[in-house]
Amino acid sequence: MEEINSIYKMLMDKVKDLLVFQSAKCIVDWDTETMMPPKAIGLRSQQLDLLSRIEHEMSTDPEIGMLLESILQNPQYAELNEVQKRNLHLIKKQYDEQTKLPEDLVAEIAKQSTITVDVWKKAKATKNFSMFRLELEKLVDLEKKAAEILMAVKETATPYDALIDIYEPKMTAETIAKIFNELQKGLILILKKCKATSKQPGTHFLKRNVPIEVQRRIAKALAETVDYDVNSKKAGERIDETEHPFTTGYYHDVRITTHFYEENFMSSIFSVLHETGHALYEQNMKQEWIYQPVGTACSSGFHESQSRFVENIIGRSREFWVYFLPKMKKIAGETLADLELDKFVLAINRVKPSKIRVEADEVTYGLHIIIRFKIEKDLFAGKITVKELPEIWNQMYQEYLGVKVENDSEGVMQDAHWANGFYGYFPSYVLGNVYSGQILDAVGKSLAQLETTTFNRQL
Repeated sequence: MEEINSIYKMLMDKVKDLLVFQSAKCIVDWDTETMMPPKAIGLRSQQLDLLSRIEHEMSTDPEIGMLLESILQNPQYAELNEVQKRNLHLIKKQYDEQTKLPEDLVAEIAKQSTITVDVWKKAKATKNFSMFRLELEKLVDLEKKAAEILMAVKETATPYDALIDIYEPKMTAETIAKIFNELQKGLILILKKCKATSKQPGTHFLKRNVPIEVQRRIAKALAETVDYDVNSKKAGERIDETEHPFTTGYYHDVRITTHFYEENFMSSIFSVLHETGHALYEQNMKQEWIYQPVGTACSSGFHESQSRFVENIIGRSREFWVYFLPKMKKIAGETLADLELDKFVLAINRVKPSKIRVEADEVTYGLHIIIRFKIEKDLFAGKITVKELPEIWNQMYQEYLGVKVENDSEGVMQDAHWANGFYGYFPSYVLGNVYSGQILDAVGKSLAQLETTTFNRQL
């Protein structure tokens, strides 16, 4: 085994360098959204162009291919353990795919996505899709080229399936459509029942003005409650502010962002819960797996199962707010002093169709994602164009949720995903919901009286 272990170590040393480099690139991406001055966007797009080229060169280093071949053809391969074999599978998958993508295309996508996100922010602020459309068209065209190349190496039926596979390995649009069609029927039935009931909880107190500085303190207290450390001298976490919340980082440096609205303090509450769910997943990978492919997320859907679990299953539960509401009221002072536990819990669980995905209730949230999935699927099948997106979006929101979109900032431009080039990612949110429900069911079977004991024991 000495020979094959020696070759395996050489391969893993190369993979470690790549993972460390990628973690550094993540911080540059984070800075782009949080700290970068506006004037720097041109230089930043070139920096990310170059970093993407270097990353691609490292990913496609011919020596990786030779080391892989030496191990896979070695008679002692069968004696490797499960983790080693999984690492090799993931390295080979990545290598086979990246070697098929031209370096110029990879760099051009990185550069264009940086520009597109910057324009998206400005277009969203001015509610002007036409300002955003041309840059989005360029990015979609580049992503289509990459998808067609990946379609061959991934052996998928369509270019869109190749994009889905990036986030949810081996999942296809056909399988997702079957799941979503069943889900849609059930969600619409539940929605009709919720809308028909006369017992609608009051929500007016959720629209009180809460100063941003107060919300920042609430966000920190909330994060620490779910064990996301932002204050201690050993902290590997932080919370920053962006147009669209996200999580990034690796093991000992995992950062989240949120967005505060004075007139909607619950928006940041749920975005912080959601993003800390992502962060906790990243931070709680096995420490012995650091710098190995097995020490990365198994799928975006599973990643979302962790964030949606913290956000909804924990964050909308009465048990959680028995503990945290008094803390929040103490931080907010007179502004929230009269909040009553049961009325508050009913309010944050109210089912009501809305225009904004990140603020949707658990019933209607899935319909937001189903709309995006169907649009993406048609966009990459060439059935619709970027120019048609606002009209199609607005029609589907009227049909599926019965809401009228007044402008494209609350419509097709509300999410950052398409500006970032994350096509194929949206289905992961609903798949994550499904997975989190399965996890809850499994946990419930293992722990008696889960709802009444979990928080007493942990909080």
